Formats: sequence, C-alpha cells, structure tokens
Amino acid sequence: MTGKKLTTYRAKRDFSGTPEPTGGKKGKGNSFVVQKHNASHLHYDFRLEVDGVLKSWAVPKGISKTMNEKRLAVQTEDHPLDYGKFEGIIPEGHYGAGTVEIWDAGTYETISHTPSKNPIRDSIKAGRVKVKLHGKKLKGTYALVLMHKPDEKNKNWLLFRVAPDNANIATKDE
Repeated sequence: MTGKKLTTYRAKRDFSGTPEPTGGKKGKGNSFVVQKHNASHLHYDFRLEVDGVLKSWAVPKGISKTMNEKRLAVQTEDHPLDYGKFEGIIPEGHYGAGTVEIWDAGTYETISHTPSKNPIRDSIKAGRVKVKLHGKKLKGTYALVLMHKPDEKNKNWLLFRVAPDNANIATKDE
C-alpha cells in the first residue's frame, strides 16, 4: 500500500541523478520532521508520519512559535519515511533542486475529541488537524486547518500554534 501512496513522489524524481531516498522504510510511528529547503524559494517542509508515509506541507514563511500566528501551508505529495532523515543537495535540473537540511524533528501526539481507530488520518481527511509536537525546537500544540471545504484540488492549509486547551479549531467558513 505504501508504494501506491508514493506514486506521485516517485514520478517527479529521477533517482539516477538525485540523492533523495526512493522509499522502502516501513513504520507505524508518530514522527514529524521539519526540513529547511532552499530551492527556487526558501521554505520549510512540515511532515507528519501517517500510515507509513510522511504527509507533507510546504510552509513558505516557516513554522511560527508564536501563538495563533497563522502561516500558509500548501499540501504536497506524500514522501517516504526515509525522507525524514534526508539532508543534502538536490542537483540543478531536478525537481526541488537546492539544499535540504533537517531544521527540527521529533514525535507528535494527535489531539482528537472524536473516537477513531486512526485519528490523524481522519483529522487530515476532515481538514482539521491538531497535534502536540515534541521536537527540539517545536514543542507544543499546533493546528493545521484546511482553508476551504475538503476536495482533491484544495491544498491550502493554515498552520499555527494553539494553546493546549484550545479545543476549537475553526475555519473562516464557519
């Protein structure tokens, strides 16, 4: 199943010329990583381990530690778990060319008020994610909120730090 989830990731890359991992590592964990990616534009990639892959969002202005300071987070293709350890230079002429370095990493806890067998997957599907990050730089509760109703074309989310007891994560449509 993981292989199928990585079809878009693999289609965008020529692994004979890039040091990026092809995938293969399996896991059922709760890791997160933030990678500083100095490509055509400097941005930060926020990644959460979900169902054996890294669900990924590009955050142009970086992740804020300031409470309720909202940052655009554009959802990108799923990445393999191995990518969570990747640091290096993607060569010129390749997708995402530039330097990738790990800015922060750790584990997360999903905060959900709805019973579910897989609360993180269900939260992403619903467009409302709340996680408590346990990283070296990022510690605390963060929310990812889809900016409009969920559909295949909508990739724009907001990422922001919330107070631990802030149970209400609302979109502007409500």
